[in-house]
Amino acid sequence: LFLATLTYDTLRFEYEDFPETKEPVWILGRKYSVFTEKEEILLDVTSRLWFTYRKNFPAIGGTGPTSDTGWGCMLRCGQMIFAQALVCRHLGRDWRWIKGKRQMDNYFNVLNAFIDKKDSYYSIHQIAQMGVGEGKSIGQWYGPNTVAQVLKKLATFDTWSSLAVHIAMDNTVVMEEIRRLCQSNFPCAGAAACPAVEADMLCNGYPEDTGVRDRLSLWKPLVLLIPLRLGLTEINEAYIETLKHCFMMPQSLGVIGGKPNSAHYFIGYVGEELIYLDPHTTQPAVEPNNGGCLPDESFHCQHPPCRMSIAELDPSIAVGFFCNTEEDFNDWCQQIKKLSLVRGALPMFELVERQPSHFSNPDVLNLTPDSSDADRLERFFDSEDEDFEILSL
Repeated sequence: LFLATLTYDTLRFEYEDFPETKEPVWILGRKYSVFTEKEEILLDVTSRLWFTYRKNFPAIGGTGPTSDTGWGCMLRCGQMIFAQALVCRHLGRDWRWIKGKRQMDNYFNVLNAFIDKKDSYYSIHQIAQMGVGEGKSIGQWYGPNTVAQVLKKLATFDTWSSLAVHIAMDNTVVMEEIRRLCQSNFPCAGAAACPAVEADMLCNGYPEDTGVRDRLSLWKPLVLLIPLRLGLTEINEAYIETLKHCFMMPQSLGVIGGKPNSAHYFIGYVGEELIYLDPHTTQPAVEPNNGGCLPDESFHCQHPPCRMSIAELDPSIAVGFFCNTEEDFNDWCQQIKKLSLVRGALPMFELVERQPSHFSNPDVLNLTPDSSDADRLERFFDSEDEDFEILSL
């Protein structure tokens, strides 16, 4: 209804910069045509929360860095993929940001969860300090798996969102584990259980039918992050079709990864190119204005999104999905099973009903139970690959 009103110049795609192609453009589970839906593509991209390097924020830990330029790009990408989960959770996939239009309170609640200050749930301060427990000093570069592990821990304090965060390790998604996690009646942190469950029932956007409400209260919205390695030094071509299909699923949260030591948040693809938001721009930290309102324009990328060849992607990535309901999760499982039948598409991970028995037996890899994660990793990957770790919680 509002697309016709988009006349301001900053929200214009420079479409000579975007391929005039018959290939569909896929953005986080939505399919678009470049020829007939240019404004819609731009509006979708601009509506994603865009987190970049910032400068002059309060010192991390009181005496640490006041800028994350040069080291925070993967932390910012982690914020972006998680912010997309919170947008889906509290605003819905159809929500759009329009410059100058008054936004609902939940939008600012989501944005405030990522602001550069120590008491925001998912701030750079929280991520950097929580990372110390994962062996990362403040100011050290993260890999996609490290940031996923840290975000999972931070989410336990976010009782407003009451998310079930699952990180699937060893290239295996175990359905039983996820159902056990999501069907818990209590938030992960174990606090404020009843209000969070009540919020679940009211925030999912379903009619107040008793049966639906009872069922919804037994499923916490799922954020599923799957750290993967799709090759040794470069991406194996056999995975490319599967990776594309991930962006086609309505549950898609996108992918975090990039090039070595240069992280990007991938939100879609067109042809053989990935579409991404780039955190490598340093902006001043944002403070609420005199009225207590948060200026939000700098959190939305208002120029054409970046693109790069899929073949250039570093093989170390993390893929994200959001399942608001149990039905969403069941549908996602069916799509993954169908994907295994696509010709020329090598599965990136395995979907199993139960934990394979050998997973719990460390001796299967000739490891003792106290072997370090680094020892385990060296068996599979080049020991110099420091940006992808298997971490214990």
